Amino acid sequence: MTEAPSVITRGGGDFDFVVLGGGSAGFAAAIQAADLGARVAMVEGSTLGGTCVNVGCVPSKTLIRAAEAQHRRVHHGFRGIPSTDGQPNWPTVRAEKDALVAELRQTKYWNVLRAYPSITLFQERATLVSAREVRLASGRTLTAGKIVVTTGSSPSAPPIPGLADTGYLDNASAMALERLPTSLIVIGGSAVGLELAQMFARLGVGVTVLEALPRVVAVEDADIGNALADHLRSEGLEVYADVRVDRVSKGTDSYEVQYHAGSAARIARAEQLLLATGRRANTAGFGLDTIGVTLGTKGEILVDEFLQTTNPFVYAAGDVIGDPMFVYVAAYAGALAAENALTGNERRYDLSALPKVTFTDPAVSSVGLTESEARAQGIEPLVSKLPLEHLPRALAAHDTRGFIKLVADAGTKKIIGAHILGAEAGEMVTEPALAIKFGLTIEDLTSTFHPYLTLSEGVKLAAQTFTKDVAKLSCCAA
Repeated sequence: MTEAPSVITRGGGDFDFVVLGGGSAGFAAAIQAADLGARVAMVEGSTLGGTCVNVGCVPSKTLIRAAEAQHRRVHHGFRGIPSTDGQPNWPTVRAEKDALVAELRQTKYWNVLRAYPSITLFQERATLVSAREVRLASGRTLTAGKIVVTTGSSPSAPPIPGLADTGYLDNASAMALERLPTSLIVIGGSAVGLELAQMFARLGVGVTVLEALPRVVAVEDADIGNALADHLRSEGLEVYADVRVDRVSKGTDSYEVQYHAGSAARIARAEQLLLATGRRANTAGFGLDTIGVTLGTKGEILVDEFLQTTNPFVYAAGDVIGDPMFVYVAAYAGALAAENALTGNERRYDLSALPKVTFTDPAVSSVGLTESEARAQGIEPLVSKLPLEHLPRALAAHDTRGFIKLVADAGTKKIIGAHILGAEAGEMVTEPALAIKFGLTIEDLTSTFHPYLTLSEGVKLAAQTFTKDVAKLSCCAA
C-alpha cells in the first residue's frame, strides 16, 4: 500500500493550512490536508455544506424523483396497470426534501468534521489580510503556511431590462416556495433550468422555457438538445430556443416577459418567474484584490494546472475557479489543491474524461468530444448512433425514448466521446468515461461482457453499431 506523502511545508502560525469555504471543495481540501498531517482551519460564514447539499444537487434531485413518481401514476406505458391521477401535496414533498437535506448536512459534513480533530471550524466571515493571514469577523487573525479559496458560486442574472425591479426566483427559492404556482416562466434552458422546469410541470404547473442559444442544453451534442426539447414539449412544456428576452415586468398577480423569437415579438405571462442563466464565482468582498490574486473576465479566480493562483501561497478550487461547476469536480479539485499546496506541485488538474449529467427525463449524459469538436481538433471521427428501441432493457421497460451516440477516432479506433439521451442516461456514462481515460477502442467495448437486460448493454450495442446493423442481431449477440 502506498503511503500518502507527508507535509513538507509547515506554516509558522496557528495553522499549516486555511480553507476559506465549507462546501464540497473546502471539505475535500480540509480532509486531504488533515490526512497529510496538517493543522487545518476551515472558515465558513454561511451554511455548512455549500450549494450541493443545501440548495443544489440533493434537494433538486429528490424533488425531481418525487415529480417523476407523480408523472408515472398516469404515464407508465404498461397496459393492465391502473393509472391513477391526483394532486400532489407540495408541502409534504417539500418537507421531505428539507429533511433529507438536514440529514445529509449532518452526516456528511458535521459528523465528518468531528472525525478529524486536526480540523478547526470557524463559523464566521473572513477577509484575506495577506497571503498567509485571514482576519475573522470576530477580530481574530489566523496565520498559515498556505491558503485555499473554495468560496463557491452564486446564481447570476443577465442585464435584462426590468429584471432587477421585478424580482425573481432562483433555484433555491423556487424549491422553497410555500405553494405551487399555477404557471411559471423559466429563463434559461440549460441543466438547472430544464430540470426544475420539468419538475414543476410534472407537479401540475404550466411551464414556459425561454433559451437564448439556438437549442436547449446547448453545450451538448446538437442531436441531444433537439430531441430533448421535443420530449419536453410532448409533456406539455412550452420550450422556445434562440429567443431574445427584451423586458420583464410584474403586475399585481403575474410576471410578463417580452421576447423575440426570430423577428416575431411575443409575450409570455405566468404567476412566477425562475431565472436559471448560470452562476458566478464568489470572489468579491474578502480581499483577493489586495493580495495579488488575478480574476478572469467572469470574476473567477485564475489558476494554473496545479490550481495555484497568481499568489504562490494561495490556491483555489471548486466553483470559484469557474466552469465546470459540478460537485464531484469541486471535491476532486479541493483534494488536489491541498496536496499540491502542502507537498509541492506534483499533480495536474485534469478534466479530459469528465462525465456530465442533466437530470431531466429522459436524462442527458456525455463525456469527451462531439463529432464537430473532434473535427475542430483535426481528428476524423467515426460516429455510431443507437436508438434505444434496439436496447432490450428499454423495450422491457416500455421506454425507448432517446439514443446512445459514440464517437471514435477513425485512425486509432479509440473512443473519444459519448452522448446519451435516455431514462437513466447517467447510469451509462461511466463506462465510456473509463474508455476515454484509458484509451480503449471500439473492439475493447464490443469484446467485453455486458449483462443482458441492463442499460449498460446499450454501450456495447452502440459500439457494435459502428460496423453492424444491430437490428439484425439476435439477443445477447456477440
